[in-house]
Amino acid sequence: MVTTQNTHNDVQQVLSITLCLNISVAVSKIILGMMTGALAIMADGFHSLTDGAGNIAGLIGNHYASRPADDNHPYGHQRFETLAALLIGALLLLTAWETIQGIFERLQNATPPQLSPLVFVVLIATLIINILVSHYQIREGKRLNSTILLADAENTKADVFVTLAVLISSGLVMLTGWVWIDLLAALIVVGLIGKAAWSILMQTGLVLVDTAPYEADELHPLVAEIQADVIRTRSRGTRDAAHIDIDVRVPPEMTTDQTNSIAYAIRQQLQQNLEGLEAVDVHFVPHHPNGRDTVLTARAYADARGLSTHEVQVSHDAQGCLLEMHVEVPANQTLAEAHTLVSALEADVTHALPEIDRIVTHIEPKPETIISETSNEDVLEIEAQILTILDTHYAHVGWHDTRLQATPHGYALSIHATLPASISVEAAHTVAESAETTLRAQLPKLQRVTIHTEPYDH
Repeated sequence: MVTTQNTHNDVQQVLSITLCLNISVAVSKIILGMMTGALAIMADGFHSLTDGAGNIAGLIGNHYASRPADDNHPYGHQRFETLAALLIGALLLLTAWETIQGIFERLQNATPPQLSPLVFVVLIATLIINILVSHYQIREGKRLNSTILLADAENTKADVFVTLAVLISSGLVMLTGWVWIDLLAALIVVGLIGKAAWSILMQTGLVLVDTAPYEADELHPLVAEIQADVIRTRSRGTRDAAHIDIDVRVPPEMTTDQTNSIAYAIRQQLQQNLEGLEAVDVHFVPHHPNGRDTVLTARAYADARGLSTHEVQVSHDAQGCLLEMHVEVPANQTLAEAHTLVSALEADVTHALPEIDRIVTHIEPKPETIISETSNEDVLEIEAQILTILDTHYAHVGWHDTRLQATPHGYALSIHATLPASISVEAAHTVAESAETTLRAQLPKLQRVTIHTEPYDH
């Protein structure tokens, strides 16, 4: 798997190679321009020199961009790479301005350049190098999803056309002796440099003003497969380091475990379909169009107070709507402490659910964490007693996968019950409850009984 650090290292390597090539090309053109007096060649040489300066800026920007997030940069340092690309665009504009000044100076002193066959040999060689460098940067920039490499590739691509224009103009000047062709070529160079600068500044500018790298129409179909009620999708940054925010509407009674599962599924879905994601933040908004779910609401308020609930049921009688629930409290609490805590929970639920007339809570000790497993004769004997009781009272049930574990105050039993596939869930639950009650009555040492029901054809 390619890591972010490996990607930055690869970008550094590409920039280092292109820096050496650009410096050699720039020095060759500048020396050639000074020797011949050709303004277009001189401008092209300084343009190549800015390519090298851009590579240096890219190396510095990429170095800082590779740093992990910290307190001062909680969203990472990727914007340093954007700033480096912005600097490349600014250097191109500076080169264009310097070239325009040279054109005005030449107009005042129209000295023809001194050209020779060596000029064309050097220009052709540098043209080939520029073409190879441009293709190399584009290929690696796409592979690594690097903004700085793709920006620098635009710069190098412009250099190809600049050198080609200079090569043609130099040939015409040598054949005709017309100085104005050199000036015209220099103007063409300025136009090409300006076009490359504008392209880079536009790309970096869009990032700096937080233009979305992914439209909402691109993100919605991806997260729609999760079956979540997504109400808004946003993104910022670049495609090689994008931050995505997803707003999901959920029932307010949903637990943190449930929302975490939704968030995990959304992140996995986006990461599998989009490359270069830096972060995916999922935000949840409470929503209950058809009123609160009574059971979920009661469990949510219990979770908020660190309590576990089960057997939450709602019924109606002559006195109105009744909510019953079993609440597990720390086993070492006094009855008074437990009653105070559960009374506070009842008050919370009553306030949240005004349609409930009465609440009845059954206080139970919360099972302790299992410390160890034993397989001694006592455990084997109790397991045999359990199976004897179950086979005697529930012979129509297939009992299997018995697991008995020791706890600080007794034993915890986990067992599977196989029932006909056509039986209703309610009937299966009734069988499991009845079996649990029977076991607890005959074996007081059983602190916790968990029965897993499944169909015959499971």
